[in-house]
Amino acid sequence: MSFAVIQTGGKQYKVKASDILKIEKLSDIKDDKKIEFSNILACGDENNFEVGSPTVSGAKVEAELIKNGKNRTVLIFKKRRRKNSRRKNGHRQQYSLIQIKKIFGKDGNLISEAKKIEKKVSEKKVEKTDK
Repeated sequence: MSFAVIQTGGKQYKVKASDILKIEKLSDIKDDKKIEFSNILACGDENNFEVGSPTVSGAKVEAELIKNGKNRTVLIFKKRRRKNSRRKNGHRQQYSLIQIKKIFGKDGNLISEAKKIEKKVSEKKVEKTDK
């Protein structure tokens, strides 16, 4: 099982091929576009493992953007007791939903790739009966 540790949006994520992640919104990217993360902190599998200082040069992770959206509303309520002072505020944080497709190692060689899922379409026969 190979994996990589990427950094995006000020956070670090441990990812494997075909993982689906909810990350901070990536601006200027439309749906069904490929994204390339080159800020890889560590990558490897059971046999060999590379840790960067601070990043692994030459390693990259390719992902596909599924959708951009907004999370549920987060309410911020502040109250000062005995002063009749209260304030209610809220916001909806934006996110990008991505799926990891390929993980490349230090030398640019392919470590792992997401499996393609084929959809099976079953055709149902509809018979008409005259009455």
